[in-house]
Amino acid sequence: MTPDVRGATERDRVRSYALVELSTARESAETPVVAGKVEIVSERRTAIVTGAGRGIGAAVAQRLAADGLAVAVLDLTKESTADTVAAITEAGGTAIGVGADVSDEASVTAAVDTIVAELGPPTVVVNNAGILRDNLLFKMSVDDWDAVMGVHLRGAFLVTRAAQKYMVEAKFGRVINLSSTSALGNRGQANYAAAKAGMQGFTKTLALELGKFGVTANAIAPGFIATDMTKATAQRVGMEWDEFIAANAAAIPVARVGAPDDIAHAASFFASEGAGFVSGQVLYVAGGPKD
Repeated sequence: MTPDVRGATERDRVRSYALVELSTARESAETPVVAGKVEIVSERRTAIVTGAGRGIGAAVAQRLAADGLAVAVLDLTKESTADTVAAITEAGGTAIGVGADVSDEASVTAAVDTIVAELGPPTVVVNNAGILRDNLLFKMSVDDWDAVMGVHLRGAFLVTRAAQKYMVEAKFGRVINLSSTSALGNRGQANYAAAKAGMQGFTKTLALELGKFGVTANAIAPGFIATDMTKATAQRVGMEWDEFIAANAAAIPVARVGAPDDIAHAASFFASEGAGFVSGQVLYVAGGPKD
């Protein structure tokens, strides 16, 4: 399409042609088009955030929705997603709540089918779902071990496997896995530490396998984040919450504990168009350096 630029100044003519090209790019592109330094996404992307009923998952879901993604808020029951979905929709975003057990293959398959039907093919996955079953090794039951592995590792595997075909078809994908500083080892968390270390290996392998299809995979390893999960840890070690917060903040270089929004900012970057050359990385969001 050629604009009518008769009688226009040179500057107006250039601007007119530029606007036509921009409009054409928006209408016809199936993949993002970069005009100078401005990114143009031709269609809204869909994200799945697991364990998004509260805490880190809820913050990540709300941030991605604010970034313009349609978000499937996934948690063990649909009822537990209600607050997060309401926060997103009240802010003008698009979200649905989906109940699923991420450790169950049939449940994950049904959940992803629902998401595709209601929001569209998912091309961003944030594997955040997690549980704690802390204990010293000699007191830890096989059920405690299996439960943690099932939600963290099996869950990440099942959700990513179900979604990756849509990423490959779109020639665009972002997998963001939640690891932890506990991956470096933490007393009383043999199961959790092993699962979170496994998430890092899983992430790096996905980056190698899926990179040629335009899919990146990265992990975020939070340090101490104030959530219901860390409150449970305080109870386990017999400390008052305020005392627990103060003790942990004193050991962190930035002199504070983290908040769910700190993790959401990192997830926003990894999910972005601009992060396409960043893959296979583990980002420690811990208020200081970690090995």
